[in-house]
Amino acid sequence: MSGEWPLWEIFIRGQHGLNHRHVGSLHAPDAEMAVKHARDVYTRRNEGVSIWVVRSAAITASSPSEKGPLFEPSNSKVYRHPTFFDIPEDVGKM
Repeated sequence: MSGEWPLWEIFIRGQHGLNHRHVGSLHAPDAEMAVKHARDVYTRRNEGVSIWVVRSAAITASSPSEKGPLFEPSNSKVYRHPTFFDIPEDVGKM
């Protein structure tokens, strides 16, 4: 067994934002300590309202080199593009 703590990815929601943003990574023995360490490291100026921590090992990501095959099928679905819809004039700007 390795003596190294697991790596955690840190996401912070800012005071004026609605979404959490990835701000970095840190090592901690468990989720509770990861939140406490993230608070100390990434919210020094009281800029966050919420912290998410996720073990790096639990994240599955696509590879940038697979961008074409991964996103290509959505290009054939024109109804997903905003230009497909006509907005009535009485709606105004959206």
